[in-house]
Amino acid sequence: MTPGVGGWWRVARMEKLQQWWRKSLSFKNATIVVCVFNLVIALLLLHGFLSSSSTRKVNDSQPDSVQWRYIKESEEIRHAMEPLELIKRVREIEEEAHVEPEPVQQKDTKQSAAVDLISRLNNVRSYSDAGSQKALEEWRQRKMERARKRELGKNGTVAS
Repeated sequence: MTPGVGGWWRVARMEKLQQWWRKSLSFKNATIVVCVFNLVIALLLLHGFLSSSSTRKVNDSQPDSVQWRYIKESEEIRHAMEPLELIKRVREIEEEAHVEPEPVQQKDTKQSAAVDLISRLNNVRSYSDAGSQKALEEWRQRKMERARKRELGKNGTVAS
């Protein structure tokens, strides 16, 4: 079954057509077509947004009497709903807060830090379980021992 002269011609014609499509539809050409399509769509969208916003501005620039009445009614309702008593009370509280308290004597920072640390430790002890208290006590004892050793080391180096 060999095709006749016309059959070979069809096969050759199909091959030439496929080669032409491969050459003309390269990745470069396909990219250019997609980019041009995107630009056209972007321009159409931009034109649509700009034309719709300009027509909105014309309509919104001159509200009619119904809109004016609606605006006035909404402003009256908003003013009626303001909590004036609450606002006055808040201002009074703010004024009371701005009154300067009596000058407090400045304590030694180390002493205040120590008192703060003791109060925190007491709070931790009251809320923690026995295991945590034991671990905290051991940690405190190790810290105290290290501090004593450092103090002895300083005193020993100063004396010699």
